Amino acid sequence: MGVLRKTLNWYAKLSPSHGRIKPPYEHVVQIGDPTLRKKSEEVKLDKITTSETQKTILVLKQVLHKYGSVGMSAPQIGENIRIFVMRITAKQCKEHSPEIIKSRNMYEIPLTVYINPKLKIVDYQKIICAEGCESVRSFQADVARYKAVEVSGLNSQGEPISQIYKGWAARIAQHEMDHLDGKLYTDIMDRKSLQCVHWDEVNICKGKMSIPFNPE
Repeated sequence: MGVLRKTLNWYAKLSPSHGRIKPPYEHVVQIGDPTLRKKSEEVKLDKITTSETQKTILVLKQVLHKYGSVGMSAPQIGENIRIFVMRITAKQCKEHSPEIIKSRNMYEIPLTVYINPKLKIVDYQKIICAEGCESVRSFQADVARYKAVEVSGLNSQGEPISQIYKGWAARIAQHEMDHLDGKLYTDIMDRKSLQCVHWDEVNICKGKMSIPFNPE
């Protein structure tokens, strides 16, 4: 226990406050954090426009941009409330080849905030594709997801919104909805396909590399 205590104390000293900070975090929590395994609670209507909820939404957007992600849920920044954000930018699409864009049915979607979202399956056909998660940093695996879904909920001002997503956008929506229910893609992945996305670099540098948990 002495070694464990020293290790925990060393990590605590890394924090500017010399201890644990309170969520919403400006980083993404990792698999093993209990927050990722709890079913999130709905946001009460009279709480949507409060400073606390608006701060969570702001931090979600900031973390999404910092990590260059396409989706981010409140549990991933340490809060078990039913909010997620998603987007696909033109730049993110251009990072892939035309073949991948076509096969994944990738298209630009604006940054969208969903509060208390509901998901309805529109097309029950399932598509298998490699999927990753910022909370399972540097790993990916094949995951089957429905081809098209409809997401409805409230926006950041508490107004009703609804949108049908297909292809890659539908995958993002399903992935983020899973987070709100305490699920990870590792629960439904093809286990044999799990891989570290940097496996080749590890061999090239003879194992002398580190995987950052923060892009900064």
